[in-house]
Amino acid sequence: MAAEVRTVEPGELPRYAEGVRDVYARAFAGPPWHEDPAQAAVYAERLARDALRPGFTAAVSVSAGTVSGFATAWTTPEVFPADRSYGQVAEALGPERTRAWLCGALEVNELAVAPEAHGAGIGAGLLEAVTARAPGGRCWLLTSVRAEAALRLYERTGWRRVAAPVPGKAALVVLLGPGHPGRGDAWAP
Repeated sequence: MAAEVRTVEPGELPRYAEGVRDVYARAFAGPPWHEDPAQAAVYAERLARDALRPGFTAAVSVSAGTVSGFATAWTTPEVFPADRSYGQVAEALGPERTRAWLCGALEVNELAVAPEAHGAGIGAGLLEAVTARAPGGRCWLLTSVRAEAALRLYERTGWRRVAAPVPGKAALVVLLGPGHPGRGDAWAP
């Protein structure tokens, strides 16, 4: 049975919480993330708070009643955050590009697919589901250059790397979505 990708309203998230936790634990346990599977419970708690963010959207992939992937996104605030990796992103892009490219754009926060479901088009479907209503095509995400499979997915679906490397040990890179107006100025070699 093929997986069905569905957009999920914040109030529906609890129905999928156990499956999302399971996919998160398995998807991020391996390289390059090497997260302790216990972090999935922390993510589930954060997801409940994230669902309250402006512009929040989520999608899940379900096959035979089992969650095989999920994605979340929200609108990046007009005042660019400084927590998590945001400060490093702002340092890499500078204040003008950060404001023009990212503030007010739809930010893909998480995308995870169960390892046994890789290669079935689920990641591309989830990405499309959460970015379909990006304002003016302005959507972006952050990942590690060490996440080679994820980078291949993003680039295959039309996302482009920003040439400015993000400082830090995680080897992060910003990608702009297929319809983002800043893509022409942001292409990485």
